[in-house]
Amino acid sequence: MGKQLTLATSDFEQYRKPTRRERFLAEMNTVVPWAQLAAVIEPHYPRATLKGGRPAVGLERMLRIHCLQLWFDLSDPAVEEALYDSRAMRAFVGIDLGREPVPDETTVMRFRHLLEQHELGARLFEEVGRVLQSRGLRMSKGTIVDATIIAAPSSTKNEDKARDPEMHQTKKGNEWHFGMKALQGLPAMAMVVAR
Repeated sequence: MGKQLTLATSDFEQYRKPTRRERFLAEMNTVVPWAQLAAVIEPHYPRATLKGGRPAVGLERMLRIHCLQLWFDLSDPAVEEALYDSRAMRAFVGIDLGREPVPDETTVMRFRHLLEQHELGARLFEEVGRVLQSRGLRMSKGTIVDATIIAAPSSTKNEDKARDPEMHQTKKGNEWHFGMKALQGLPAMAMVVAR
């Protein structure tokens, strides 16, 4: 991965700061024994392009995508979309959109099925858990709550000529809004130092 970055990955954002996801993925990048895990899968992984098909995606890349699915509770189509959407995830997997597309959901599904067919998933993630535990780390699942404001006119009244009890005022930044919050739970992984 010693290639020069294209403009697609160039960073022109002067005030950007690393997110929790970026810090988590940077830690996983260093602590997970990628080469050893890939060696477990390698005897079962297709080496060449099928007749008339696309070239095989690198084994470690597919393993990293599979880990993203598990850590962030993503389906095959959702991980494809997340990789297009998240620069942190693309960096973790090693994808530069200036040079190549993200592996599609069918490719991701085939890799998952390969692991299931050869019963490799449990072996791999027991190894990951063992390595993390030996470093005093453990993984736990949680939820990030995204609160979106659904705006309503401040004069919204119900049949009794009173304000709708479901609607409230809230401040977002320096502005007041009238409406309601729509809460959406997004799965997330947390890495915690074990005590």
